[in-house]
Amino acid sequence: MSTRSQDETRNLHILGTGRLPNLEGGPGIGLLESFPNCYPQRPYVISISFPEFTSLCPVTGQPDFGTISMEYVPDKLCVESKSFKLYMFAFRNHQSFMETITNKVLEDMRELLAPCWCRVKGLFAPRGGTRIHVFAEEFKEMPDEQNQRVREAVRAWRAEADPHRP
Repeated sequence: MSTRSQDETRNLHILGTGRLPNLEGGPGIGLLESFPNCYPQRPYVISISFPEFTSLCPVTGQPDFGTISMEYVPDKLCVESKSFKLYMFAFRNHQSFMETITNKVLEDMRELLAPCWCRVKGLFAPRGGTRIHVFAEEFKEMPDEQNQRVREAVRAWRAEADPHRP
């Protein structure tokens, strides 16, 4: 006999269906799904990483490889991980600069989730002898008390994730 949590799954349409959305239109917020955060009263960090990221250079059409990582403090919603994976797959045949991709992911997550804080890291493999890492982050406007609690959770996360970072 299995038990169930209070997780709301009613609005998830991709997970478990065996059907994939059409990725031909490229990456877009329509590929992403979310579910309600069961703990909005508690600031906590979610980290999700896609180490098999590929896209195409908009000038040469050559492939770019890298890892896209997203860290966020959810407010009312969390991203569903399979939809995030499919969203990342949609970049495979998409031509865009690495800087644009990293910022697009942040903007799409901001629009979908309205997180308290979100940081997207594009860690791209060297091409032509040059390694590019792009970091884009944003804190949402919040009441002072919530803002302090979220920023403290982010500071603690960063200290744990990179103990050598000031």
